[in-house]
Amino acid sequence: METTSFFSLETFEGLATLVASEPKIAIARVVLILLGFLFIYLGRKGVLEALIMVPMGLGMAVVNAGVLFWNEETNVQGTLNLNALAGAEGQPLEQAADVVYWLQIDWLQPIYSLMFSNGLVACMVFMGIGVLLDVGFVMARPFQSMFLALCAELGTVLTFPLAQAIGFTPNQSAAIATIGGADGPMILFASLILAKDLFVPITVVAYLYLGLTYGGYPYIIKLLVPKHIRGLKMPPEDVPHITSGEKVMFAVLACTILSLLFPVAAPLFLSLFIGVIVRESDLPNFRQLFEGPVLYSATFLLGLVLGVLCEANTLLDPSVFKLLVLGIAALFFSGVGGLLGGYVLYFATGKKYNPVIGIAGVSCVPTTAKVAQKEVSYANPSAIVLPHALGANVSGVITTAILASIYISHLR
Repeated sequence: METTSFFSLETFEGLATLVASEPKIAIARVVLILLGFLFIYLGRKGVLEALIMVPMGLGMAVVNAGVLFWNEETNVQGTLNLNALAGAEGQPLEQAADVVYWLQIDWLQPIYSLMFSNGLVACMVFMGIGVLLDVGFVMARPFQSMFLALCAELGTVLTFPLAQAIGFTPNQSAAIATIGGADGPMILFASLILAKDLFVPITVVAYLYLGLTYGGYPYIIKLLVPKHIRGLKMPPEDVPHITSGEKVMFAVLACTILSLLFPVAAPLFLSLFIGVIVRESDLPNFRQLFEGPVLYSATFLLGLVLGVLCEANTLLDPSVFKLLVLGIAALFFSGVGGLLGGYVLYFATGKKYNPVIGIAGVSCVPTTAKVAQKEVSYANPSAIVLPHALGANVSGVITTAILASIYISHLR
């Protein structure tokens, strides 16, 4: 199959035919190109996460601008980027020509097939996250941290029946529900297994909304927690000193036990806790590798591939609008659930526990922990809740993996 030459008459005729025959797709392409520009702008301004949004925005703009017409008579379209539903994807390659085709035509196809379709990119991100996590915050307050994290899974639980009620299958509903956990790699991992047909819109919606939690959750906090309670100063406490050896022991035992109980998520548990062990084992070369090249390259490729998957035909699926609504509902319910859990601890401790910490149970590390501290500081600059918030934050990573593995094991 030969492509028409660049800037040839046939190319422009094909484009004109598309605009005339399918104006909806043509308009959608223009909108997505402009949306890609907006993502780049918001990423550079720090409104959204630049590491994800800059490559995603450029990929989105390019894939919708660079549409080729493989055959001007039948008006078949294609791109030079990636086909997420390629026939050979996931199948043993029988001919070397397939590899050459992937490399020369769908040039991102090897990255998708070898890193995305098997969840490897999610594991690489988790390795980098693990190096950045200090499990000492969880070990110092294990019951409070895990309780808040479980409460903050409210969106993951409630969105599942809501999605089914508006027409999604159980597998699709479970994949959508994982957005409530606010853990990007876990959402990617679950959607690839449970709903590969909706992988692109689910993951794009999830990462877009995760970038907005920093701006949206403060309003939920102000709505549900009065200022005099937001500024509650936590009483001093005797926090036990936790050694690196104890943290390594915790990571080994937690990884093994969680993998035994929830084997479907074992790759993610392994990736997360091996990062923790590297952090606490005085292995500077490995630590620099995980928190630098591994994390940043995986994040960059994640954003770039998600961007080029945002082709107009993919996102014109009517279910995408429903996904937009369900995604924001999932994150809203999770934020509310975390704050309700914070109120439970507030009353259980005789009004000595700041309920704002509950928002950090939503596993968007470390964004929601920073949001909690920021809102508390606005109400009372001398109040410090960040250690408690980080404990809930780290616990949220674990509970999100547990909930996703339960969905996967029961529905796959």
